[in-house]
Order: sequence, then C-alpha cells, then structure tokens
Amino acid sequence: MGTKRTSRLPTYFFSHGGPTVQYETKHPAYPVLQTIGKEITALKPTAVVVFSAHWQAGRNDIEVNSAESTDLIYDFYGFPKHYYQAKYPNKGSPELASRIINLLSSAGIKSAGVTRGLDHGVWSGFSVAFDPETNPLNAPLVQVSLYDNEDPDAHYALGRAVSSLRDEGIVIIGAGMSVHNLQAMQANWGDPRPQAWAVSFDEALKEAVLTPPQYRQDRMREATMRPDARRAHPTMDHLMPVYVVAGAAAGEQATQIWTMQEGSFAWAQYRFGELPKSEE
Repeated sequence: MGTKRTSRLPTYFFSHGGPTVQYETKHPAYPVLQTIGKEITALKPTAVVVFSAHWQAGRNDIEVNSAESTDLIYDFYGFPKHYYQAKYPNKGSPELASRIINLLSSAGIKSAGVTRGLDHGVWSGFSVAFDPETNPLNAPLVQVSLYDNEDPDAHYALGRAVSSLRDEGIVIIGAGMSVHNLQAMQANWGDPRPQAWAVSFDEALKEAVLTPPQYRQDRMREATMRPDARRAHPTMDHLMPVYVVAGAAAGEQATQIWTMQEGSFAWAQYRFGELPKSEE
C-alpha cells in the first residue's frame, strides 16, 4: 500500500568533512553519512536545497544557483590527481531557484540567481550520503549561498525565509563542520587526539541545538561568543549552515544523530524536526 505524508520534512546539518571523505570508506563518519542519506531518500523528497560553508555571497545579500545543470568546483589544492576528476551527477531547477528568490524577497532578503558549480562542501559529502549508484538522490538539487558574514541571527533568519519549502516535500540541508580549524590541523598533523577546545565547543553546540526550541536561537547565538569558539572556528563559515537549518525548523525540536571529535575537527550530524509519520 502507498504512504501519505502527514507532516513537513525535517532539515539536516551535515558535517561534510574534506574532499577525502568519499575515499576514506573506513572512517567512522562514512557509514553515518550513508545512513543519513538513506533516511533522506526514503522520504522521497521532491528536491533538496543545500547551504554550504564553501559559498558566501555578499555581506547582506544571497545568491541562488539557478543553473539547469551544474559542474563541480574543485575548491582545494595539494590532493592527488584523481580528486580533481571526481564526478557527481546532479540536476538543478531554475523554477525552484526562482521560488527561493521570491521567498527571500518576501522576507526582505536581497538575492539574485547565478550560474555556479557545486563546491566540495556539497559534492564530497553527498557522494557518500547519496551515492549515485547505491542511493541516488533522484531529485533536483539547488544550492544557495550563505552571507559573507558571521552573524548567526542573519543566518537563522535566512533559514526561516525558506522554511515553507519543507511543506512541499523539499529537504533543506546545511553542510559544514561542528568544529573546523585547518591551522591547528596543520600544526598537529597526523594526531587524531581531539583538542580540548574541539571537545568543549562540540559539546556546547550540542547543548545549544538541543535546548527547547523557544530558547534555541538565543543559546546558539551565545555559543558563538564562547571563549573556545574562535579556536573551534577561526572563521565561522563552517558553523553558519547549522544556523540556517535550525532557523528553517524554528519551533521544532532537534536531534543529534552522531558526533565525533577528531583532532581539530568535530563531525556532529543533526536533524531538526521530526521524521514524518506515514499512514498505510
């Protein structure tokens, strides 16, 4: 028998890892991303909208990828040749991009459609979560930028502006890392023992995210002001996507699916909102 949706779809935060993630099949994050991807494809989304740490537009304006088809951006350096030959088949949706621009405009957010490739913040993690051969997404994928600022409330409002897409069977995903310090990684190369500030910030972010929804925005803002926040995120581009997806599920409880602290990184994965119940 068929199933019928009885509620809006949840939003997700992916800690996406680096461009190595799709090749490191023994890394603990690999099966976690696979499991989350299967959870999402089981929802049969009509489309996916993704906000990645690796695309920031203007300080006060947003860009939306309105391309019908999208190449990949190899936005990293110093990796083996085959990293720059990776493929991730995908299709865009100019119609959905236009709808997003209209929603942003209605919320007083300036935005514009552009043609841009998918950055590795999207395609590296998606290659694991939505493997084209074993778990294809089979839905249009539209990427939207972040702001080029570190204002958690602005990013929360950005998520609120597109929240209604969830009522149309669209899944909203933010791709970043719960802790991300490349400089510290280089200084402690090869040491997987988690830095104390990586552990403390990842735990503080979890506490903020899981707080009752009516207090969540305040607690999440306060997390960016913690003494360990700048060690965990020397720049906050990898943190801002979690504010977008939290805002898109404002008023709904969050769940931490998994986390792991590793060196100067942490891999928290979150779901905001409940999985829809189905009626046979």
